[in-house]
Amino acid sequence: MNIQEIPLTPTNQQFAITLGEQQLNMRITWRDEAGWLLDLMDGAGAELVNSIPLVPGVNLLGQYAYLGLKGALAVLVDNNEPELPTKTNLGIGSHLYYVQE
Repeated sequence: MNIQEIPLTPTNQQFAITLGEQQLNMRITWRDEAGWLLDLMDGAGAELVNSIPLVPGVNLLGQYAYLGLKGALAVLVDNNEPELPTKTNLGIGSHLYYVQE
């Protein structure tokens, strides 16, 4: 099992990343009441799935097995509380990890 932290900051951001052997683009956006949301695009920028809420303690990709990603995305918080990442602690007190299966 390979675990990779995806470095984030508490700002809206978009970047290219390799997860496992797949090239993807990620967009992380703060949406006030909805909190932090993740959009996944393929390496060419075509949208795969939009507006995945960054909720701690679950596999964010669990319901998207049809995408063929061989792994899990999970948000973990430093204090082990089931708190949603806040506008100011993303990447500081809450972290996004990719776990390759």
